[in-house]
Amino acid sequence: MTAAMRDRLDDWRSFPAWLEANSEALLLGIAVAAGLVAVMLVLRHIGERVSTADPAMHSWRAVVGRVLAKTSIAFMIFAALDIVATYANPPARLARLIDIAFIIAFALQAAVWGRELILGVIGHRVGDAPGETALGNAAGVIRVLVSIALFALAIIFILDNLGVNVTALVAGLGIGGIAIGLAAQGIFSDLFAALAILFDKPFKRGDTIRYDTSTGTVERIGLKTTRLRSLTGEQLIMANTKLLEREIHNLAQAKARRMTLHFSVHSESPAADLPRIEAVAAAAVDEQKGCKLVRCALTGVGSGAISHELVYDDAARDNNRIALNRSDVLRGLIERLAADGLELVRASDLPAPPAPF
Repeated sequence: MTAAMRDRLDDWRSFPAWLEANSEALLLGIAVAAGLVAVMLVLRHIGERVSTADPAMHSWRAVVGRVLAKTSIAFMIFAALDIVATYANPPARLARLIDIAFIIAFALQAAVWGRELILGVIGHRVGDAPGETALGNAAGVIRVLVSIALFALAIIFILDNLGVNVTALVAGLGIGGIAIGLAAQGIFSDLFAALAILFDKPFKRGDTIRYDTSTGTVERIGLKTTRLRSLTGEQLIMANTKLLEREIHNLAQAKARRMTLHFSVHSESPAADLPRIEAVAAAAVDEQKGCKLVRCALTGVGSGAISHELVYDDAARDNNRIALNRSDVLRGLIERLAADGLELVRASDLPAPPAPF
């Protein structure tokens, strides 16, 4: 009979004596472990209900519920065994095996909790439906990156607690991470720019924005690029990093769009008619819903015409609605001036050219 077999036989022979000597402590440990498992099961059930009721993570309660719902049964079992071993003082070999099992289960469970917490915080902070933003496109990539990082830390933690020298492993992972980061620098910069857009929210899907000389409506925020539909119909594609480097005008966040219309009436109109012109322009603006007159001011006389600047605010958000309102204002201006016997000779977004002397 070998020494290992004799040791196992001695352990089995001493088991009844250990059980008799530690019966009370064993029962107490089982009771405490059962209570802890019951609490974790209740918290897991509550977490599942909360996360199911709010899958979009609109509240922090849903984020915490998402984390609690990912508590595994295996972790509960090994946590219970570790508690029982703490109270019952089992043989050294058995205690060591239980301790190793609990370390492995705890490290893996902590990685799962950390991953769900990070993804939950991102979902809560973004606050939009995943299918409508880059979060839906990036969720898989983010989940993989977070999982790799957290489970790598979990494995290092396990090996370190098992007595393995992890210094070389950590150094190797660091060098490998730097190499991958340098190789995919452009991809990661655009990915982080997409996340910056999601968190900082300079614009979102459906907003009309202007940068440089381009204006368009945001159709999709992707991992690398943002796609916009310009006012003339073509699609504009811009890298996220390049887009954030520019000054962005978010037209959708304006409380009102300020519109300017330059028009001129025939210079033979008597001076007494000038106040009437301003009243006619104000009436043409006020009859349009959502439009408010800012000013109608005389700006010049020359080339057979008296020039005015009509400025008004339009509360509409849709570009087509704004264009239609401008058309209605101009139409109303033409009709009202004609009804008052005044001749409109020019109307444009641009001021009249300087008159010759």
